[in-house]
Amino acid sequence: MSFAGQHWWIIGASEGLGRALAEALAGEGARLTLSARRHDRLAALCQRLPEAVPLTLDVTDLASVTEAVRAVEAPDGILYCAGLYEPMTAQDWEPEMAEAICDVNFMGAMRVLGRMVPEMARRGHGHIALIGSLAGYTGLPGAIGYGASKAALMHLGETLHRDLRDSGIKVQVINPGFIRTRLTEKNTFRMPMIQTPEEAAACCLRALRSSRFQSAFPAPFSWVFRLAAHLPRRLVSRLI
Repeated sequence: MSFAGQHWWIIGASEGLGRALAEALAGEGARLTLSARRHDRLAALCQRLPEAVPLTLDVTDLASVTEAVRAVEAPDGILYCAGLYEPMTAQDWEPEMAEAICDVNFMGAMRVLGRMVPEMARRGHGHIALIGSLAGYTGLPGAIGYGASKAALMHLGETLHRDLRDSGIKVQVINPGFIRTRLTEKNTFRMPMIQTPEEAAACCLRALRSSRFQSAFPAPFSWVFRLAAHLPRRLVSRLI
């Protein structure tokens, strides 16, 4: 699969994995529309990339989403990797922050895709990729808001995949493990097999090229999470 000449809309492109994916797809010859809330960071990134244009977007704001959907040229692919994270236990639940996490990680995708997918289905062409997380496979300590929002995003991907299976639209869910970003810097625990954004972006590109609906990495760390649904709950809790 070649990305050369394809138009991709990357949502959450200003830093971390989204930024690394923008750089990787630009290197493959893709045309890019890059979205995030920080226009200054988007503009600086687009200056370094060929055929990349910034499109400021706040996925939590309906007016902003509606304006962006009208502005973006019909893309060949949409890559949703907008993300918010704050470590949080049930005992230290911060309601506003937990709700904000869910709004960015899941409801933002609902707002964008709800206004893009029907038109893509009418065209009978497109590629939708959602960046989930290993945290979406099973409940983790200290992940109030984040784990649930990623699980919901992954579930949305499954529904899209089944609804659109004969439509000409390719749907994929990509579930990374720990990535070294300003968000994971908040964690105080050891993060097994943590990757750089560039390493994770390379894994994502391999997933995008594949025919698999769902991909998870890095192996073998991801195997624990993928097998969790099939193991006794007591054993999974001890592993986690």
